Amino acid sequence: MTVRKLREKRGWAFNIAVPILKPLLKATTKREWIGGENIPEEGGFIIALNHISHVDPLTAAHLVYDHGYMPRYLAKAGLFDGKVLGHFLRGAGQIPVKRETKDAVGAYAAAVDAVRDGQCVVIYPEATITRDPGMWPMKGKSGAARIALETGCPVIPVGQWGAQEMLAPYTKNPHLVPRHRITMRVGPPVELDDLRAQERTAAVVNEATERIMTAITHQLELVRGEQAPAERYDMAVQGDRFKKQKKAK
Repeated sequence: MTVRKLREKRGWAFNIAVPILKPLLKATTKREWIGGENIPEEGGFIIALNHISHVDPLTAAHLVYDHGYMPRYLAKAGLFDGKVLGHFLRGAGQIPVKRETKDAVGAYAAAVDAVRDGQCVVIYPEATITRDPGMWPMKGKSGAARIALETGCPVIPVGQWGAQEMLAPYTKNPHLVPRHRITMRVGPPVELDDLRAQERTAAVVNEATERIMTAITHQLELVRGEQAPAERYDMAVQGDRFKKQKKAK
């Protein structure tokens, strides 16, 4: 398991969070970091991973921190509305995203600046916890691809598994005992160089997005020892199965 020294100062927010959260995660999880050598040792980059639980931003942050970086997330703008939480998130360098509004452009620009400043930006391309019945990655959004094409930075795909055992999707009661194994498998950078040389059309962005999702899915297949469905779940076509289940009750 690769563990590196932190390459930047933590700042006040992380100075509060790390001494609390890291011991808690160590006490409640068993870490299995695979392929950590694929995380760059310098320069800005994107970590792109599948989303399976509300708790997995913490376990993903653990991976990033163990490899020497402070994670910067693209997070829902609503999380920044509270005085205390909003102040903390801003202090930790997190980036608010107002989805489906013109203000989302500001989040994109902030993420581009963070990458160019040599930081690690963590992105869930699905933009929400997967609705796939088998918990495989869904069709992705284009944010990670657009940032990568703009900056030329590496996109590092991660397939993660185990956090859903700690807190199942859209439930409120965590299961912390016994300790759950959290596996994060880090793959090599997604090959995007040929696309960066092309005009930034919708087709090029879509192809980059598909390559990123394919790479994430491949890493998850290796973790689970299973093959993902041939067709990705698409909420725009198949809807939100959690909402459908809630209405049916």
